[in-house]
Amino acid sequence: MTTDTMETADAGSTAPVPSSTKKPRRARAPKFLLALPAWTWFILFFALPVGLVLLYSLGEQVSSFVQKPDISPDVWSLDNFPKAFDPAFAPIFWRTLRISITGTFICLIISVPFSYWLATKVSPRWRGVLLGLVLVPFWTNFLVRTIGWQLILAPNGFVSQKLQDVGITSGDLGLLYTQAGVQIGVVYNYLPLMILPLYVAFERIDSAMTEASKDLGANRLKTFVQVTMPLAMPGAIAGMLLVFIPLMGDYITASLLGGAKGTMAGVLVADQFLNTFNWSRGAAMAVIMIGFILAALAVFAIVGLLLRAIVRARRRVSLPEAAA
Repeated sequence: MTTDTMETADAGSTAPVPSSTKKPRRARAPKFLLALPAWTWFILFFALPVGLVLLYSLGEQVSSFVQKPDISPDVWSLDNFPKAFDPAFAPIFWRTLRISITGTFICLIISVPFSYWLATKVSPRWRGVLLGLVLVPFWTNFLVRTIGWQLILAPNGFVSQKLQDVGITSGDLGLLYTQAGVQIGVVYNYLPLMILPLYVAFERIDSAMTEASKDLGANRLKTFVQVTMPLAMPGAIAGMLLVFIPLMGDYITASLLGGAKGTMAGVLVADQFLNTFNWSRGAAMAVIMIGFILAALAVFAIVGLLLRAIVRARRRVSLPEAAA
């Protein structure tokens, strides 16, 4: 057998391949276990408390001296809701909604230019310092900050005295224990919750997008309205949710700065639980307040979708048809 024949035979023959040893399969935990801590937190600290409040709202108040109402299925009814929304309490719910919506939009109007300036115009060297100035008051105790505004807005406070000294006002500053005082307090307390999401949204926008808009002939205002702001809209939505939802249930600001004229729904609910011991009516008021929040969020969502459709329609470019 020649060498060529031997090479052909060797090339045509197939050598037996040793069977590979199979590794034992490791037992893997289900993937949903990664979300188990979040679901546990959600159930224990949100679903169960809200369900308990809803259950109490359907119960019957046995006596004004008994704190826990009868929540057995035999007495379940919706009678607490008309009582909770009677003419004596309804104006407080509408006032809470008005203060919350107004405070949210004031925070948005203040935060948009400040966050944009902080994210795009300030040198990175000083950006951290300015962010710290925004956060340091927010880290201070909520009650202490509100008491500080109580001292500022007092009729005999230094602000009132200075305004009278320069001749701006002829009498005491009448903002304490009014709706205007509550409005000032909530804007101050919740403003950082609007600034931070907007700052992150503006900072993450690619500068090439705005440069391309300017290269195509858009001025600064048009670039900001049609390019920058739509890209930062997730931050604006997050900030509005972070401000509006806790503001609807604010208790401290309305108690210290509102008085009888600036009472909000949170104070009303706390009064039903702690002072009058009418848990069923207080729970019904809490459920009504949750309904107000959900309804307002639905309206915000509809308005946001309409604005997005308008912006997209204005940005649409019509190309001329090609000549035949």
